[in-house]
Amino acid sequence: MKKVNTTFARRKARVRYALKTKAAHRLRLSVYRSEKNIYAQVIDDSKGITLVSASSKDKEVTAKGATVAGASEVGKLIAERALAKGIKEVVFDRGAYLYHGRIKAIAEAAREAGLSF
Repeated sequence: MKKVNTTFARRKARVRYALKTKAAHRLRLSVYRSEKNIYAQVIDDSKGITLVSASSKDKEVTAKGATVAGASEVGKLIAERALAKGIKEVVFDRGAYLYHGRIKAIAEAAREAGLSF
Protein backbone atom coordinates (compact mmCIF):
# COMPACT_ATOMS: atom_id res chain seq x y z
CA MET A 1 0.00 0.00 0.00
CA LYS A 2 1.04 3.56 -0.65
CA LYS A 3 1.65 5.82 2.28
CA VAL A 4 -0.72 8.79 2.25
CA ASN A 5 0.96 12.17 2.18
CA THR A 6 -0.25 13.35 5.57
CA THR A 7 0.95 16.93 5.12
CA PHE A 8 -1.06 17.24 1.92
CA ALA A 9 -4.14 15.66 3.51
CA ARG A 10 -3.94 17.89 6.58
CA ARG A 11 -3.58 21.03 4.48
CA LYS A 12 -6.57 20.01 2.35
CA ALA A 13 -8.69 19.33 5.45
CA ARG A 14 -7.68 22.66 6.98
CA VAL A 15 -8.66 24.61 3.86
CA ARG A 16 -11.95 22.70 3.48
CA TYR A 17 -12.84 23.28 7.17
CA ALA A 18 -12.22 27.01 6.83
CA LEU A 19 -14.45 27.15 3.75
CA LYS A 20 -17.29 25.26 5.40
CA THR A 21 -17.29 27.41 8.53
CA LYS A 22 -16.99 30.79 6.81
CA ALA A 23 -19.06 30.28 3.67
CA ALA A 24 -21.31 27.28 4.22
CA HIS A 25 -24.20 28.77 2.24
CA ARG A 26 -22.22 29.49 -0.94
CA LEU A 27 -21.36 27.21 -3.81
CA ARG A 28 -17.79 25.96 -3.99
CA LEU A 29 -15.41 26.32 -6.95
CA SER A 30 -13.12 23.34 -6.47
CA VAL A 31 -9.84 22.94 -8.37
CA TYR A 32 -7.90 19.75 -9.02
CA ARG A 33 -4.46 19.75 -10.61
CA SER A 34 -2.84 16.66 -12.06
CA GLU A 35 0.46 16.40 -13.90
CA LYS A 36 -1.19 16.40 -17.31
CA ASN A 37 -4.46 18.32 -16.89
CA ILE A 38 -6.32 20.77 -14.69
CA TYR A 39 -9.97 20.54 -13.65
CA ALA A 40 -12.49 22.90 -12.03
CA GLN A 41 -16.04 22.34 -10.88
CA VAL A 42 -18.75 24.26 -9.06
CA ILE A 43 -20.25 22.10 -6.31
CA ASP A 44 -23.39 22.49 -4.21
CA ASP A 45 -22.36 20.86 -0.93
CA SER A 46 -25.85 21.00 0.58
CA LYS A 47 -27.19 18.72 -2.20
CA GLY A 48 -23.92 16.96 -2.93
CA ILE A 49 -24.00 17.60 -6.67
CA THR A 50 -21.72 19.16 -9.27
CA LEU A 51 -23.47 21.96 -11.13
CA VAL A 52 -20.81 23.01 -13.65
CA SER A 53 -17.45 21.58 -14.64
CA ALA A 54 -14.58 22.40 -16.99
CA SER A 55 -11.16 20.94 -17.67
CA SER A 56 -8.19 21.28 -19.96
CA LYS A 57 -9.54 18.23 -21.81
CA ASP A 58 -12.62 20.13 -23.06
CA LYS A 59 -12.88 20.88 -26.78
CA GLU A 60 -13.24 24.64 -26.15
CA VAL A 61 -9.80 24.83 -24.49
CA THR A 62 -7.11 25.46 -27.11
CA ALA A 63 -4.07 25.43 -24.76
CA LYS A 64 -4.07 21.76 -23.85
CA GLY A 65 -2.37 20.32 -20.81
CA ALA A 66 -1.58 21.53 -17.32
CA THR A 67 0.00 24.85 -18.24
CA VAL A 68 -0.72 28.35 -16.95
CA ALA A 69 -2.29 29.22 -20.31
CA GLY A 70 -4.51 26.15 -20.13
CA ALA A 71 -5.48 27.00 -16.56
CA SER A 72 -6.48 30.52 -17.62
CA GLU A 73 -8.72 29.12 -20.33
CA VAL A 74 -10.29 26.66 -17.89
CA GLY A 75 -10.97 29.56 -15.50
CA LYS A 76 -12.71 31.56 -18.24
CA LEU A 77 -14.68 28.51 -19.34
CA ILE A 78 -15.89 27.61 -15.84
CA ALA A 79 -16.97 31.22 -15.27
CA GLU A 80 -18.89 31.34 -18.56
CA ARG A 81 -20.67 28.08 -17.81
CA ALA A 82 -21.48 29.15 -14.25
CA LEU A 83 -22.85 32.52 -15.36
CA ALA A 84 -24.98 30.75 -17.98
CA LYS A 85 -26.57 28.74 -15.15
CA GLY A 86 -27.10 31.88 -13.05
CA ILE A 87 -24.24 31.31 -10.61
CA LYS A 88 -22.47 34.57 -9.77
CA GLU A 89 -20.94 34.03 -6.30
CA VAL A 90 -18.80 31.11 -5.23
CA VAL A 91 -16.12 30.38 -2.69
CA PHE A 92 -12.73 29.32 -4.10
CA ASP A 93 -11.51 25.92 -2.87
CA ARG A 94 -7.85 25.56 -3.78
CA GLY A 95 -7.61 22.24 -1.97
CA ALA A 96 -4.13 21.61 -0.63
CA TYR A 97 -2.48 23.49 -3.50
CA LEU A 98 -0.65 26.74 -2.86
CA TYR A 99 -2.16 29.85 -4.43
CA HIS A 100 0.31 30.46 -7.25
CA GLY A 101 0.94 29.35 -10.80
CA ARG A 102 -1.88 27.35 -12.34
CA ILE A 103 -4.20 27.67 -9.34
CA LYS A 104 -3.80 31.46 -9.32
CA ALA A 105 -4.35 31.55 -13.11
CA ILE A 106 -7.71 29.76 -12.79
CA ALA A 107 -8.85 32.11 -10.02
CA GLU A 108 -7.84 35.30 -11.80
CA ALA A 109 -9.38 34.21 -15.12
CA ALA A 110 -12.65 33.25 -13.41
CA ARG A 111 -12.76 36.64 -11.65
CA GLU A 112 -12.10 38.51 -14.91
CA ALA A 113 -14.86 36.54 -16.63
CA GLY A 114 -17.43 37.58 -14.02
CA LEU A 115 -17.43 35.19 -11.06
CA SER A 116 -17.04 36.84 -7.67
CA PHE A 117 -15.19 35.27 -4.77
